[in-house]
Amino acid sequence: MRAFDAFFKEIDATWQPVGAGKIPLRILGCAALSLQTDYERGTKDGDVLETDAVTPAVQQQLLGLAGPGTRLSVRHRLHIDIVHRGLAFLPHVPAWRPCVALNRELTHFEIELLDVVDVVVSKLKRFHANDVGDIRAMVDRGLVEHPRLIERFRSAVDVFSGDARASDLPRYVENLHRIERDDFDVPESDIELPEWI
Repeated sequence: MRAFDAFFKEIDATWQPVGAGKIPLRILGCAALSLQTDYERGTKDGDVLETDAVTPAVQQQLLGLAGPGTRLSVRHRLHIDIVHRGLAFLPHVPAWRPCVALNRELTHFEIELLDVVDVVVSKLKRFHANDVGDIRAMVDRGLVEHPRLIERFRSAVDVFSGDARASDLPRYVENLHRIERDDFDVPESDIELPEWI
């Protein structure tokens, strides 16, 4: 059993219901990659995107059960982080994939995974060594087509272009260009940015 499967199953087993029905949890980052591919990396956090369904009460219980330093996090060597919806570098309409096999075994949650290409786009923001390794692993597996990556990246740029976050966009474009050169061996794409940057 994969580490994240066991982790989410134990969260589900110890959950005290907050309202009726299953709570959708949208998973980002390396956890999303691990749950939908054969990729495994020694990550410690499962990033859950803040949504209307992840209310303050849900967040409080998630972090109380599986946040950093909790009994469950120590046992699994994983923990939950809540990612503010305005911080994630995502296309205008992110693509989410149901985690079908795991969802069949959960009572309280419906896990949705950010599509592999959209995870790669999101990782062009922080772009630490682990992010570069994750991106390279997805490209090497043939899971990221260059035209699709550029389309999704441009959509994320459009989302960030309208506010103060736009000032960071040139750095994200540089990160994209590095991936294009190093991993796709293609010329750098022309990415249009707001004129004031």
